[in-house]
Amino acid sequence: MKPSLNVRLVAEFTGTAFLVAAVVGSGIMAERLAGGNLAVALLANTIATGAVLVALILSLASISGAHLNPAVSLCDVWQGGLPWSEAIVYMIAQSAGGIFGAMLAHAMFGLSLLTTSLHARG
Repeated sequence: MKPSLNVRLVAEFTGTAFLVAAVVGSGIMAERLAGGNLAVALLANTIATGAVLVALILSLASISGAHLNPAVSLCDVWQGGLPWSEAIVYMIAQSAGGIFGAMLAHAMFGLSLLTTSLHARG
């Protein structure tokens, strides 16, 4: 039996929040601990991200599909696995979860909850 839409939305919100918190948090921690060595910081961030992603997929795949990303939800619509009506609310839950996860990571490291980027991206 497929879980209700509300249960799946909570799973997507929570999973995305944990994933973003892990990515942002491990990036902050790696930058602080690596002492300027970008290779070490990237390696630490990559390992942490991969481990959390595997854990989340294994935990949430049977509940919501563990999309955790609007692009994945769009691909599932394109493949016929998710109707548009559900994909839209999945994407809203994922976006909200991502924002919450970034704020959570900032709070864990004593940073301002909302900041602007300091890095110019080309």
